[in-house]
Amino acid sequence: MTHKMMELQNLAAKNGPLCVGLDTDPSYIPESVLKNYSSATEAVLAYNKEIIRRVAADKSACCCKVQIAYYEAMGLEGMKIYAETIKAVKDAGLICISDIKRGDIAATAGAYARAHFTGDFETDIITINPYMGFDTLKPFTEYCAPEKGGKGAFVLLCTSNPGMVDIEHQELKDGSLLLNRVGSELERIGEEWKATYAEQTCGPIGAVVGATQAQDARKLRDLYPNTFFLIPGYGAQGGAAEIAATLLDRAGGTVNSSRGILCAYKKDADFAEKLAAGTLTMDDIATAAQKNALFSKNELTSFVK
Repeated sequence: MTHKMMELQNLAAKNGPLCVGLDTDPSYIPESVLKNYSSATEAVLAYNKEIIRRVAADKSACCCKVQIAYYEAMGLEGMKIYAETIKAVKDAGLICISDIKRGDIAATAGAYARAHFTGDFETDIITINPYMGFDTLKPFTEYCAPEKGGKGAFVLLCTSNPGMVDIEHQELKDGSLLLNRVGSELERIGEEWKATYAEQTCGPIGAVVGATQAQDARKLRDLYPNTFFLIPGYGAQGGAAEIAATLLDRAGGTVNSSRGILCAYKKDADFAEKLAAGTLTMDDIATAAQKNALFSKNELTSFVK
């Protein structure tokens, strides 16, 4: 079988590398739209589904990343629409990345893995945090096996936030950085899966590498040539398309844009008058998101050699 990370690599080659981040906070939706729904969660789900439908039809994205925190913050109803959003992404033929950043001791990690790779919240790929130790990764990576669905995971390596230097850039006794120790372990895990997925051009375990550090991009891409990257930081976080394009070399990756797409209507001149007048509709904000996704895809692919 083809594991989910390989499916994502294939879709990125076909549709382009854009990942649409569905970090959909109700505050991102104008009041003129919210008032037409019985609840904020209903409006969020409707907006998510419109964006998913449009980017799938346009083939402007290869995947969607659903950040669980925004749905947890909406309570029980939020978790219901989280599950519905995952289903909508997969039904549209896109890969779903659940951005959960879990990491815990073995038994607890196993429960997290079951929660997100089976049942109501079953997804294709998750994000995980390795900083409690590499033994905490195994309960998740077990689901990469064909008999468990060939799932995938992106492990935090070099993130896009300024504070990443506090931990990820700490120097070890041998002069290397802590993030390099994580990268070496991901390479080792990748080697373990080669026999299972011999004909596939990337392993089921990828890495999160932000597009905000130009000085790191080339070095990291060359250090881990066979690892597929999830690349946050493009767009609203200030990451440049040129940096993202460097990270898309070799095994490639997918470049996430969340607020840049979700809140595109705020900067779209076509909707400036309606924004000022408070008359924006769901179709308006979804159209702005659709346009921004197409723009982002074209910008990213224009830099890829």
